[in-house]
Amino acid sequence: MKVAIPRERRAGEHRVAASPETVKKLKALNLDVVVETGAGLGSNLPDAVFAAAGATIAPDAASALADADIVLKVQRPLTAAEGGEDELALIKRGALLFGILQPHNARESLQAYAAAGVNAFAMEFMPRITRAQVMDVLSSQANLAGYKAVVDAASEYGRAFPMMMTAAGTVPPARAFIMGVGVAGLQAIATAKRLGAIVSATDVRPAVKEQVQSLGGSFVAVENEEFKQAETAGGYAKEMSDDYKRQQAALVAEHIKKQDIVITTALIPGRKAPVLVTAEHVASMKPGSVIIDLAVEQGGNVEGSKLGEVVTTANGVKIVGHGNYPSRIAESASLLYAKNLLALLQSLHDKDTGIALNWDDEIVKAIALTRDGQVVHPAFAGQTV
Repeated sequence: MKVAIPRERRAGEHRVAASPETVKKLKALNLDVVVETGAGLGSNLPDAVFAAAGATIAPDAASALADADIVLKVQRPLTAAEGGEDELALIKRGALLFGILQPHNARESLQAYAAAGVNAFAMEFMPRITRAQVMDVLSSQANLAGYKAVVDAASEYGRAFPMMMTAAGTVPPARAFIMGVGVAGLQAIATAKRLGAIVSATDVRPAVKEQVQSLGGSFVAVENEEFKQAETAGGYAKEMSDDYKRQQAALVAEHIKKQDIVITTALIPGRKAPVLVTAEHVASMKPGSVIIDLAVEQGGNVEGSKLGEVVTTANGVKIVGHGNYPSRIAESASLLYAKNLLALLQSLHDKDTGIALNWDDEIVKAIALTRDGQVVHPAFAGQTV
């Protein structure tokens, strides 16, 4: 079976879906691996390292994808409707496509996969079960995004993070507030703490309080009886009362005034990101403060954030709206993502038949978007060709 790793063509995407290590392990599964020339350059992985690992280097996308049984991508392939090179047209019918396909943001792509006869699998839909942890691309990529967000904040901030005591005087520590304590938020807390900041965080789930405190941060929330019951048995947040929301909003507004760094991480799959930081919050902050909006690609958690821009407000606050944070640390992100893909293919491998799909397996069912010309994912049921 042939596995193709084409070069990513979407603007700002520097990751690649393979590494020399994963190429070697795919070869060990008796898979032929073909990497398009230049696919790894954005991640500091030249063609030579892939060739040394056993991959064949193809001169272009057409050669790489020709007759490929499996296609490994970071982002979804370009289609004719998007203009430019039609990557999807180069993939043969019946091929398996694995990538971070974002169908909620590109529902038309589902029809395109089905029409092309491509069996598409969205890696970001990986279920949160024990045996799928090593395949969890959201965790691997969000972890790096949280780290990079703090590094970017330190770069934009005009002062030092840690307290410094010198003969000339004392530099006070920066105050960093993390809004949303998922994987990205936890890594942001840990990184900001390692850099010497005074760190605080907030989340609607009471269970994360201990996680925040274990990393050296303080937890900011109205901790009344309603808050203590704010999580379902499945670990999801419950809808809070209007009265609680007002109390929490007042607490957060007062807290933000004192912060030098704010990092927002709240995302809801398939929906616009919730606004956590209003224009009034921004106006209350000190000149030189920095806000990093990790949700800017989905509408933003921060009023005034703009995708791809660093906005400086009238009161001197910087709102950073970089997109695709994992790609800003592409080498590390690629190495982890490639391992996620490898783990999935290893789980699907049969020593006698090669890669064999069990369509009833809970992992396959969770990530499968299309099969044999039909849209099969429950979230998009009824979309057929």
